[in-house]
Amino acid sequence: MRFVLCFLIIVMAINKNHEFEELDGVKCAIVERNASQQRVEFLKPLLEFNKYTVIVVASPPPKTAAPATAAPAATEAPIDTIQQSPATFTIGVTDVTFNPINAIFGRSLKTPGGYIVTLAYWQQKETVSRDNVPYFTKK
Repeated sequence: MRFVLCFLIIVMAINKNHEFEELDGVKCAIVERNASQQRVEFLKPLLEFNKYTVIVVASPPPKTAAPATAAPAATEAPIDTIQQSPATFTIGVTDVTFNPINAIFGRSLKTPGGYIVTLAYWQQKETVSRDNVPYFTKK
């Protein structure tokens, strides 16, 4: 019984912040889900600079609820006038031990300029990583 419990713990993700799944046939640690194209263009070079192999795949479309009753054909909108949701992507790295939270607060990621990646830089709130200012400093 103890062996079974240990095996399940190893196979399952540690928590919500450490997810992994198969992307394009490769087991990957998930960096971010439902990321925009702009976010992919920011994260992919940053992670590749830090020697990670990045895999980006299109996120599946969100699930929609089926209508309760069939609407009359006269009130249905043409297919081309229905707005499609913007394309989103799932970003993963092939190193399944990667955890974005641990990498940011553990100060293990660097920018191409040689600075340590801060939370504000990761979230794209700042264009320059100011690693000399602690993230917990009161303003």
